Amino acid sequence: MNVLVCVKQIPDPNAPGKLDPQTKRLVREGVDLVLDPGDEHGVEAGLQLVEKDAGEVTVISMGPPKAVDAIRRALAMGAHRGILITDTGLENSDAISTARAIAAAIKGQSYDLIICGTESTDGSSGAVPAQLAELLGLPLLSFAKKLEVAQGKAVIDRQTDDGYDVVEAPLPSIVTVTGGINEARYPALRGIMQAKNKEVKQVGLSDIGLEGQAGKAALTQEVVDATPAEARKAGEVVEDKGEGAKRVADFLKALKVI
Repeated sequence: MNVLVCVKQIPDPNAPGKLDPQTKRLVREGVDLVLDPGDEHGVEAGLQLVEKDAGEVTVISMGPPKAVDAIRRALAMGAHRGILITDTGLENSDAISTARAIAAAIKGQSYDLIICGTESTDGSSGAVPAQLAELLGLPLLSFAKKLEVAQGKAVIDRQTDDGYDVVEAPLPSIVTVTGGINEARYPALRGIMQAKNKEVKQVGLSDIGLEGQAGKAALTQEVVDATPAEARKAGEVVEDKGEGAKRVADFLKALKVI
């Protein structure tokens, strides 16, 4: 089985993020950059599948040249090779441009399954996996908290507010995984050393035939303004002197909750 895992390098989510006042985008210079924690679960899911049924895990990412560090992290976990889509023309790409670039780079690759995180921790749009599925003409199995592959199909437990649904699709297909699907392994020293010698292929817009069709030349979204979230207001303390229940009920009624 050959598994492709989409990953992304993001500013460390444990540090406070800052927006560039000019571009209205996250500042990525001078901050620690890491493999998205959500993508670590995707890499782990892929590794578990190939360890069970043999095969290879290829990680693919789009970003500046230094995004290769995120791919190396996945390779240190045990992935076999990487693909980095990097081109100055892809700077500030929106979700659909990202999906187009990944889809173009994937075409021609041999794979049975594509695994993505549910959404990136920095952008949080959650749009790329579905767009990727549409562009590649593949079924999408989303919000998987459990994944099994057998008899030519993928079967997931899809996480819901009320429990889970069991959903299946024929291979090849795309699966998005939640953080609850597994506990991602920590790269061992041997894996870190081996990752330095594993192949990471770098491709640009011309290599994947997307000049003028992705990135700056094809933006469909633009952030025009950013406003800080309103500070949380102090709540009201109700001292129950016999009418506490009524005051709470009146409050909920005013909010149209009841």
